[in-house]
Amino acid sequence: MSGCGCAEVVTPGLLDLFDARARMIAAARPIRGSERVSLAQATGRVLMDEVRATLDMPGVDNSAMDGYALRRAEFGAEGLPVTLRVPAGAGVLRLPEGGCARIFTGAPVPLGADAVVPQEWVRLDPEGRMHVEGELAAGANIRRRGEETREGELLLPAGTRLDAAAIALLAGHGLGEVGVVRRLRVALLSTGDELIEPGSARVPGQVYDSNRVMLLALLVQAGGEVLDLGVIADAPHDLHQAFSQARDIADLVMCTGGVSVGEEDHVRPVIERLGGIAFHGVAMKPGKPFALGYLGDSLHAGTPLIALPGNPVASLVGWQLLALPFVQVRQGREAAPLQRFPVAAGFSRRGPRGRRELLRVVLDWSAGAPVARLAGGQGSHMLSAASQAHGYLMIDANHNVEEGHAYGYCPAVQFLD
Repeated sequence: MSGCGCAEVVTPGLLDLFDARARMIAAARPIRGSERVSLAQATGRVLMDEVRATLDMPGVDNSAMDGYALRRAEFGAEGLPVTLRVPAGAGVLRLPEGGCARIFTGAPVPLGADAVVPQEWVRLDPEGRMHVEGELAAGANIRRRGEETREGELLLPAGTRLDAAAIALLAGHGLGEVGVVRRLRVALLSTGDELIEPGSARVPGQVYDSNRVMLLALLVQAGGEVLDLGVIADAPHDLHQAFSQARDIADLVMCTGGVSVGEEDHVRPVIERLGGIAFHGVAMKPGKPFALGYLGDSLHAGTPLIALPGNPVASLVGWQLLALPFVQVRQGREAAPLQRFPVAAGFSRRGPRGRRELLRVVLDWSAGAPVARLAGGQGSHMLSAASQAHGYLMIDANHNVEEGHAYGYCPAVQFLD
């Protein structure tokens, strides 16, 4: 068995990963407040209220393809003359008796016609009469009025996150703007005396702050409005001042680093002075120091706070499995379910002790069925593997990884919210 080369420390009293996830979802409360935005500004926004259909869709019986509309009872071996032409956008016309209509996709079907013949099935003789090759059923190639929706029916429920298809659906019903939940305001900060901004000059011992830009991108991707408070020195006074400011301006506070139990980890004591901790410590690797707390009187009366680990991969995993569903519920959505399905391991490895491990893997499809292979180094500080990974192989506590055996796989694409 090959391992990461680091000692495994089993910490008692850690919360099970799935229990922690359930607690995060149960603790979240949707924010209040809405605004109206144009459809051009609605991408990724969450519907405040349900939307009902403003009209029948389609509004009239129309043709599903280019062809010829006819009465089947009038068609015979001698064919039918083409007596009408109906382009898309035309009004509803009446089909003359004894004739057929040249019709185009989306055009209203003439009154009296009961089928549309695809133009590929049609032959025109020298006199211009239309002949059909093949059988034709009643109602063939006609889109019936209201077959998709009827006026007044539910179009989209409250809490829908608007993607391109949903926006197109609203536009098709003539809506130019829509009521959405206001954006979740998230105060974001990093803690650590060693952290400096990317782009600045570095001296030995300093570390570029990758967590904050990563979380900023993830929060924006999830539809949040980010209030970037920068890097805060790991000192009680500075942290107290920053958290007090964040409490007063945001719906949610998110921080990384300093949340463990070392002598220089001051985040937790400051949070406890300003509010409290709902839980701290999750039995997962990476991501063990994850914490949910609050600033104020209580979790629901105050401002919730999510404290993520300082190691970047641990912070990423904590966001994906625990923080994201909390954010989704706060935005008035349902938390996206955690997808998990079996995939064969393409390696052997000593299993985690006392907590679940999420191994960053890529899927190898060269043999036809997917095989999970390690994406690279598995240290909680190694973003290179996380940036290449297709997802996670989730290994239960105290279970070794055996090559060829199946384990739970969580695709990373589900987190691209």
